[in-house]
Amino acid sequence: MTPVLPACAVVGHGRLGTALADALRAAGMPVDGPLGRGASADGADLVILAVPDAEIANAASCIAEGVLVGHCSGATTLQPLLASGHTRAFSLHPLMTITTRGAVFQGAHAAVAGSDDAARATAEQLARTLGMTPFEVADDDRAAYHAAASIASNFLITLEWTAERVGNVDRAALAPLVRATVENWAAEGPRSALTGPIARGDEATVARQREAVLARSPESVALFDALSDSTRELAAS
Repeated sequence: MTPVLPACAVVGHGRLGTALADALRAAGMPVDGPLGRGASADGADLVILAVPDAEIANAASCIAEGVLVGHCSGATTLQPLLASGHTRAFSLHPLMTITTRGAVFQGAHAAVAGSDDAARATAEQLARTLGMTPFEVADDDRAAYHAAASIASNFLITLEWTAERVGNVDRAALAPLVRATVENWAAEGPRSALTGPIARGDEATVARQREAVLARSPESVALFDALSDSTRELAAS
């Protein structure tokens, strides 16, 4: 049976808390918030804490015991909630980047966990209400899962920033290449999507590229070398 979601409160009025409150409200849920960090969320039966990892325990301690409380961290287990006396706890981590423009949760995935079957079912239903596909991540895999998310999203931005600096190319010119590359990776996998001189075995061109990076952006050479080595490993796989 699909659980009926009660009225909820969102604590944390940063990017994630604001986006979650707006999206849940747009999906028809009664939502209080986003509330400021440290709010007690009185009257709520379900509270979602969209606060930094280090503040989860403090925020949870402000919520009355017996209330179903969840956090939105990808790297953190339920331990801070349980240690705060909340035996009914869950986590919901949207695997989605959120900027000042907000976020579109529809079509994304979400890592969920629950202190029991009912709590986990609530987390799963919250994900589906937002149009996301829920999946479980074991406690022992949490840090690695979150590292993967950072590599896929945060490090990609750093990489594109480096490309702009090295080539003095406007991001508007690079963006179609990046979009096509990501779409090819999603559709075909890394080995089939790989193109360029390393994939062709053209080490002479790679050497000329390295010389150019050294001349234009010497601080980027270590990154270029590390990525070149990893790309050779992928090409040989």
